[in-house]
Amino acid sequence: MFVGHNAAALAAKAAEPRAPLWTYVAAAQLIDIGWSALVVAGVERLSFDPSLPGSALVLEHMPWTHSLPAALLWSLAGALAVRGLLKLPWRAAIMVGLVVFSHWLTDLLVHRPDLALWPGGTKVGLGLWNLPVVEQAGEIGLIALAAIAWTAGRKAAGRHAWPAALFVAILLLVQIVAMLTPIPASTTGFGVNALAVYLALTAIAWLVDRGPRERRA
Repeated sequence: MFVGHNAAALAAKAAEPRAPLWTYVAAAQLIDIGWSALVVAGVERLSFDPSLPGSALVLEHMPWTHSLPAALLWSLAGALAVRGLLKLPWRAAIMVGLVVFSHWLTDLLVHRPDLALWPGGTKVGLGLWNLPVVEQAGEIGLIALAAIAWTAGRKAAGRHAWPAALFVAILLLVQIVAMLTPIPASTTGFGVNALAVYLALTAIAWLVDRGPRERRA
């Protein structure tokens, strides 16, 4: 799962529009933002195995981001951060926290067993990466369904639909580029590139969610 995590962000925006889209997009990627930074710092580790189907990632050590307790803590931190810093209503803040945790749940579907139920404990993962066609179809399908709900919400609020279409097109483009990009030479470089993509998508989400509101007669 890569850009598919953002399906939760779009669905949450449709369900609770009082939080800015960028907060949901950042929330959907928050665990991986932390993971990328820790990979660059050498705290969490991965390697690459080109023989693996679907994804060449071998996620060796990531207890601070992708263990179940860590995911719960990241989710709580995300909810409290937007509540405290952005003064969002509690319902919106809770929705942001749920989007953070959705990252771990969707990873559970696609990852091979590399998600620890507790640091150093049993690792789980249903392994849809081993069925790349099924995984990619599911990822794109989730984005499409969530995009439809978000677009409908924008139209109901009297806002243009094209920013939603643009953002979804960018997500799909990023997914295609990620699929076609060769395996990087270093894990540090991979971490830097991944972090840049996550932050760029958050910035793009901020841009597309802005603009004048147009009420329909």
